[in-house]
Amino acid sequence: MAQFEFGPVDISVVSFAGDRPDDATIAAIEELVESGEIAILDLLFVSRALNGDLTVTEFEDVGEEWGFTRIELPASGVIGDDDVDDLVSMIEPGRSAAVIAIELVFAKRLTSKLAASGGLVLHSERIPAAVVNAVLSDASDD
Repeated sequence: MAQFEFGPVDISVVSFAGDRPDDATIAAIEELVESGEIAILDLLFVSRALNGDLTVTEFEDVGEEWGFTRIELPASGVIGDDDVDDLVSMIEPGRSAAVIAIELVFAKRLTSKLAASGGLVLHSERIPAAVVNAVLSDASDD
């Protein structure tokens, strides 16, 4: 079987009030990592002040202080400045967001197996859960 060091990576932008994620969000992320379902490759936090000014905080600078006790980033730097520039427009003034590079562990295994059999994933696209649920709800109403 072909072995990839890393699998496909999703970049998620998760908005929240205040300048840091709450304890429940931190616990949920750590639980998913510990279960082996995902790996967090990179993580940073972006806050937009009411006047529009942005502050970018690296995970390494605040992780332990904010309560992330069980996450180490094996590929810090996956999220680049260009990614941040493209994504920050989503963050409303007075809010913050975590920008997370998530490796889907099952997808790494799948792409490794496909590559070993001669297959090559040419494209993959994520449909957000809210969109899938809305479409299926609308379809069931018809």
